[in-house]
Amino acid sequence: MATSTTRPPAGEERGHAARALPWTPPNTADVEALPAGKWWDAVRAAPTVGERALHLLGEETGAVIQDKHGPLYWLVAVGTATSRHLRQVRVLTELADESTYLGVPPASWTKGRRTHWRVPLSADHYLTDAWKLWEALAEADRAAYGRVPDGRQLCYRCRLPTDEPIPVEVEDGRSAVGKVTYACPTHAPLYPKREPRSLTSATTAEHEGRPR
Repeated sequence: MATSTTRPPAGEERGHAARALPWTPPNTADVEALPAGKWWDAVRAAPTVGERALHLLGEETGAVIQDKHGPLYWLVAVGTATSRHLRQVRVLTELADESTYLGVPPASWTKGRRTHWRVPLSADHYLTDAWKLWEALAEADRAAYGRVPDGRQLCYRCRLPTDEPIPVEVEDGRSAVGKVTYACPTHAPLYPKREPRSLTSATTAEHEGRPR
């Protein structure tokens, strides 16, 4: 017996095609190391900055991978994430002399403490606009760590100068600006916290020249 099928209108059919994902993870059972610079580049941000940036982006974010250790990874179009100096932010792309890989989980891994898609991959959330991402990361950097000080600073632990000085403590003093202790990205998490302290306190605000 002959049967007939009803095809969607041409415009609707084109709309579905336009929303189809150009790429999905080939892995379905475990995290797989895939090369950056082939389908996408990736931007890595430490949790302190990444969480703030994700909130700032809102619905403008694309898909986001969260590593089991906490860092967030945004996928961006190849070649669009030119390096800008932000603390604890890295660009993963193909280099002239070596390959860079990103651990990509199966598309179905969207929850849990293992590496997963914090923002699931979909037609509405795939690549993030690199310029908007950098704007959000820059604002998150300032909110989390304050203004970048002039010149390189010594890390409290390794005593080496760092281009990514992270303030780990602001001591109140008699002057308008208290003493600031800095750390490099490696040793910042190891700084012994004496008491809960917000780095966006009134002292830090004065240090940045912002109103309290």
